[in-house]
Amino acid sequence: MTQAPSARDRVLDAFENILITHGERSATLDAVAAEAGVSKGGLLYHFGSKDALVDGLVERLGELVSADIVNIRTAPAGVVDYFIRSSVNTESPLDRSIIAATRLAQGSHPRAQEALKSMQRSWFDVVSEAVGDPAVARAIMLVSDGLYYNSALLPSALAETSDRATESMDDLVNIIQSLVHSSQPN
Repeated sequence: MTQAPSARDRVLDAFENILITHGERSATLDAVAAEAGVSKGGLLYHFGSKDALVDGLVERLGELVSADIVNIRTAPAGVVDYFIRSSVNTESPLDRSIIAATRLAQGSHPRAQEALKSMQRSWFDVVSEAVGDPAVARAIMLVSDGLYYNSALLPSALAETSDRATESMDDLVNIIQSLVHSSQPN
């Protein structure tokens, strides 16, 4: 039996949801409290200000990215396969945190901008370590960014059947694996 989210988590979920669906201007303390189903006093108990909400979101993103790095490193099919296949927005908790932080970064929130940069550096480091070539790692990162952009911001661009999407992803992973192998010394 799953446990109901804590009031703190409900507030962060509400903050993310408002950022994603309506943007930063709509993410007032009153709106977040109403969305979370808590009083404004309840929200302020957990997050004393909007800056504290941003800090909470950035902390959550950092925790989710750390867990993702473990998943990338331990993926049975390997780092590149996992990284590329997971570069599609599935509206997972990580995806929602990334998109919410992106909304804040667009509004010039330095903590959100730094969190996203740190996320990118972490992913680059693990991919670069796995492929052994920073230039190939950068190409993989750019492919990942393109996949994510298309799935997060242009979901209709991925309106393929499940079988066709799987075949396309298989083809893409194979092409990238060929690039990795061709860059390694014989």
